[in-house]
Amino acid sequence: MLTPPAPEKRPTERVHHGDVVHDDYEWLRAKDDPAVIAHLHEENAYTKARTEHLMLLQEQIFEEIRNRTKETDLSVPTREGDWWYYTRTVEGKQYGIRCRAPIAASDDWEPPVLPEAPSSVEPVETATDAAYEPLPGEQVLLDDNVEAEGHDFYALGSFDVTADGSTLLYAIDTDGDERYTLRLRSIDGSGREYDDLIEGTAAGAVFDPSGRYVFYATVDESWRPDTIWRHEVGTATSDDVPVFKEDDERFWLGVGLTRSRRFMLIEAGSNVTSETWLLDADDPTGEFRVVWPRKEGVEYDVDHVVAGGRDRLLIVHNDGAVNFELVSVAASDPQGPRRMLLPHNPAVRLEGVEAFRNFVAVEYRREGLSRVAIAKVPPTGIPTDATPDDTLHELPFDEALFSVGVGGNPAWEQPTLRIGYTSFITPATVYDVVIATGERRLRKRQPVLGDYDPARYAQRREWAVADDGTRIPVSLVYRPDLVEFGTPAPTLLYGYGSYEHSIDPGFGIPRLSLLDRGMIFAVAHVRGGGELGRLWYEHGKKLHKRNTFTDFVAVAQHLVDNDITAPDRLVAQGGSAGGLLMGAVANMAPKYFSGILAEVPFVDPLTSILDPTLPLTVIEWDEWGNPLDDAEVYAYMKTYAPYENVHENHYPPILAVTSLNDTRVLYVEPAKWVARLRDAGADALLKIEMAAGHGGVSGRYSAWRERAFAYAWVIDRAKAHPSGE
Repeated sequence: MLTPPAPEKRPTERVHHGDVVHDDYEWLRAKDDPAVIAHLHEENAYTKARTEHLMLLQEQIFEEIRNRTKETDLSVPTREGDWWYYTRTVEGKQYGIRCRAPIAASDDWEPPVLPEAPSSVEPVETATDAAYEPLPGEQVLLDDNVEAEGHDFYALGSFDVTADGSTLLYAIDTDGDERYTLRLRSIDGSGREYDDLIEGTAAGAVFDPSGRYVFYATVDESWRPDTIWRHEVGTATSDDVPVFKEDDERFWLGVGLTRSRRFMLIEAGSNVTSETWLLDADDPTGEFRVVWPRKEGVEYDVDHVVAGGRDRLLIVHNDGAVNFELVSVAASDPQGPRRMLLPHNPAVRLEGVEAFRNFVAVEYRREGLSRVAIAKVPPTGIPTDATPDDTLHELPFDEALFSVGVGGNPAWEQPTLRIGYTSFITPATVYDVVIATGERRLRKRQPVLGDYDPARYAQRREWAVADDGTRIPVSLVYRPDLVEFGTPAPTLLYGYGSYEHSIDPGFGIPRLSLLDRGMIFAVAHVRGGGELGRLWYEHGKKLHKRNTFTDFVAVAQHLVDNDITAPDRLVAQGGSAGGLLMGAVANMAPKYFSGILAEVPFVDPLTSILDPTLPLTVIEWDEWGNPLDDAEVYAYMKTYAPYENVHENHYPPILAVTSLNDTRVLYVEPAKWVARLRDAGADALLKIEMAAGHGGVSGRYSAWRERAFAYAWVIDRAKAHPSGE
């Protein structure tokens, strides 16, 4: 009989608002303590021993993922300047290789020929993993495999090229803590590395249009990007100039460039409020000026368009418009008169606008699904008295459940719009829409090797009903030949429900290993997400947060009551804030689940959010409330915080997966949670990656093995057939 690790109990007290909390495991927060590291290694050893019987299944799933994936592949090239940019992958290599090839002529907007994409989603029985021939004139800009050599973890945070195509900017993280080292490299043929090296940057550094300056952000002690700097290429970093400092700890900074390259942008944002500052790009050492001064609770995004020969700004905002609206203002006087372009619609959540020289693309959400529409801009520009509403054409798709969004479109003057499309059964697909004709050109569909046939799979929408009468959408994907509704099937139920993040239909090769074993994959679109508009989010945050958890329980109950699944065949899954959801439902309704998979779970939120020195804490107050200063928020959070509410209970088996270097949800939260769960008699496992961050391990093969490990555990707990078909 294996004995689980039993960390020493070292009682501490936490006192807030007169409430005293005793915590035996807070000492596990001391990451540099050898006893903590030793305990984490013991947890890994115990989990490995407890899951040893699943090793064959793990290897089977890994091989299934690998055998279905075209390992040597090429992304659809995207034109920027005089080059086509793309990423190649090579069989046997963990990471991508970032390349470019020259355009044929100034009017060349047709991507270099790729292997023929199928005209419809059909079985790919003859596909092979043969290598691509290099595109004519190919130049390797950055081989991530080379950069990752000697490191257990690797992530690229910034990647930009000067407008003249001569210099590369890139920033990498080799720890997983999301602090990047920024470097410059000549790509004009010499491959020379510049002496310029900047430590501790955030992701998202960019060149100004001249290529003379780099704008980047650095982070404070709480990992918050709080300062934007200007670096002159070829000069000492000690001479870098701070151009913007954000003192409000709720706000994070980012810097960018409009597609037109007319303006540099600094964006400051909290979870509910934003502010944008603008700089004429032809004056990179000038002063940024505010577009709209920040107003609590008002968010807005800015893009640049030429209207009637004049610079105007398109602004998507929620000032008096809960689902957002689109207005236009003069770039020279952004706080002046506003011209309404798309008014607020309570049935449509407006999510963004992308401006080009000759057209505008609008992204929005209706009936729980993402949408894209296009409006042409006449050659003379948008007339001052015009609205694009009458000329806004939505792109139609014929699946009941799908996801669509604007893809990589860096060129202001391009005559096409690149979009990405997918569903639960349609692999990721890239289209170019020809603006002049409306023609939709299929550029690539994600290859699925072997005998994948989408006709063997089905997707559908169910509706559960919460205790307050709210209807909760539920998405299902399954194989009809292996699943008969009315006969409970093994099911994995996924949920998130925070930050207005929508869990949209999307294809995943690893998921086929579940579906082909007769499992249903279900998504509970609970409140706190953004699927049904801004109010769907508002009704699942702060003092309404419990709706997220009760919605998920209502979905589980719906699936059980309708004999879609049964409690001994239903596994729940969620990560990060979705991991908090997992911890909450484990305490509230364990009877519905045969297992709970919690990935980088935010399960000790009250302890974390009470400490403003921790990464993310202050910005999180807009999402959860401020328990440090507000006794009502403190009391409310304490009613659902998973770690606070572990009690003697009939918990289902729980698997928690985390990473030592995660700066978003510290490893200590699941470590403490698992220890307390065991004190309450639960069968809980902890798997911790010792060289990874919030996103888990790096490298595609490592990620596949991690997914295979988790899915083998899920299959076992859901009592699915271990060998598949």
